[in-house]
Amino acid sequence: MYASHFGLREQPFGLTPDPSYFFACPSYQDALDTLLVAARNGEGFIKIVGEVGFGKTMLCRTFLARLRRDGPADGQSGGFVTAYLPNPYLDPRGLMLALAEEFGVQLDRRVDLHLLVKSLTARLEEIAASGRRALVCLDEVQAMPQTTLEAVRLLTNLETEKNKLLQLVLFGQPELEEKLRQRSTRQLLQRITFQYTLQGLSRAEAALYLQHRLIVAGHPSGDLFTDPAVRLMQRCSNGTPRLLNVLAHKSLMLAYGEGVLKIEARHAKAAASDTPAACAPAGPFAWLAMLVAR
Repeated sequence: MYASHFGLREQPFGLTPDPSYFFACPSYQDALDTLLVAARNGEGFIKIVGEVGFGKTMLCRTFLARLRRDGPADGQSGGFVTAYLPNPYLDPRGLMLALAEEFGVQLDRRVDLHLLVKSLTARLEEIAASGRRALVCLDEVQAMPQTTLEAVRLLTNLETEKNKLLQLVLFGQPELEEKLRQRSTRQLLQRITFQYTLQGLSRAEAALYLQHRLIVAGHPSGDLFTDPAVRLMQRCSNGTPRLLNVLAHKSLMLAYGEGVLKIEARHAKAAASDTPAACAPAGPFAWLAMLVAR
């Protein structure tokens, strides 16, 4: 709608996790580096935690894309064979079926669990024998049933004399931490060797984030948002990337409707007031931000 008005090839603030828009601020770059180092070291379990809208799925897709792009891991001839399971609402058999399908195991879906696990293990052994590593990313793990989490733990028992047959990366909201502290999952918690907790974007990072996405979308400088607009959007979103996208998109629409080329604080304020998940600026000097937005 407004892309040509602002000199953009496409809308820069979509909600679909597109790795080409990955913003490598310190927190997210550290998380990506943690994933890459842990995967290449052959660690069995890796955990990434972040609030709703913090970009966990974006990080996951960027991580998988990097593994494919960078090629073989150190000491491996064929790199990684990866899988991504976005649906946490699976029973143990459903999890095994999904993994078998992702790793190319051909079998009747009515097969019993014993033969299913045996076939999956044989496929993982085949991958290992070819000099590659099998890795699966599980998203929204905080919503996974406890019995399925136990099945996830049992997957780490699949190993050769020297290496795990399957590496698992768990992505989840903070509720995952509480779930893993329950007695029934304490063994799983002990097997997590690398972990990282994502943080919201600071004011400076929010400004760079907005600029980055505008440049990726085709703007020559990414300089469309005034400083007061950025400050207000960062406050109202608490630095949550998804909410920043929503507020930025609405602000661009409002500026386009006025026929102007700069996004001012009034556009950001109107966008925030129309977004239920956005909050009013908080803190002892919140009134200053509201005055600036008038």
